[in-house]
Amino acid sequence: MGWFQGRMEFGPRALGGRSILADPRSERMQKELNLRIKYRESFRPFAPSVLREDVNDWFELDSDSPYMLLVSEVKKEKQIKMSEKDKKLFGIEKLNIKRSSIPAITHVDYSARIQTVHKDTNPKYYELIREFKKNTNCSVLVNTSFNVRGEPIVCSIEDAFNCFMGTNLDILVIEDFILFKDDQDKSLIKDYKNKFKLD
Repeated sequence: MGWFQGRMEFGPRALGGRSILADPRSERMQKELNLRIKYRESFRPFAPSVLREDVNDWFELDSDSPYMLLVSEVKKEKQIKMSEKDKKLFGIEKLNIKRSSIPAITHVDYSARIQTVHKDTNPKYYELIREFKKNTNCSVLVNTSFNVRGEPIVCSIEDAFNCFMGTNLDILVIEDFILFKDDQDKSLIKDYKNKFKLD
């Protein structure tokens, strides 16, 4: 889902103003986001956004990290240890092993670069994650920058719509409006996949 809210972020991370959001519980999500949305190598990692009060339920951290700059291990009880067979794998096969109950944001060393989301500083994003928790019992979302490889992060509503129509994003939320890909004019679809050469 593309998520476009309020003013544009400034800095090295997308923090819930110009973000692509997804379900971290899916073991296919990392590959799907990389190949079908970001159009880049499938192994690239993603970071989690988590409600501040729940951060220690999921990670070995209990402090603020609002700018997605702190790294911590996923909680031991959420981790899935590799079998002896898994440990013998190499390269991409080893990378594709499910490592936790939130595999889309768990790196090969069981770490994640965490953004804590606070009700006072980002109320709409906070409420979105809280609703996701109500429905799934998971207060974590995948959060990556709203752009594709080779392009800057989206700035305007037009940028967001073009990125939405040029990728396999299925939903775009702009402020209080929700757009579904299946409801859009098919003549507006763009070919982002072949626009840029691979890194």
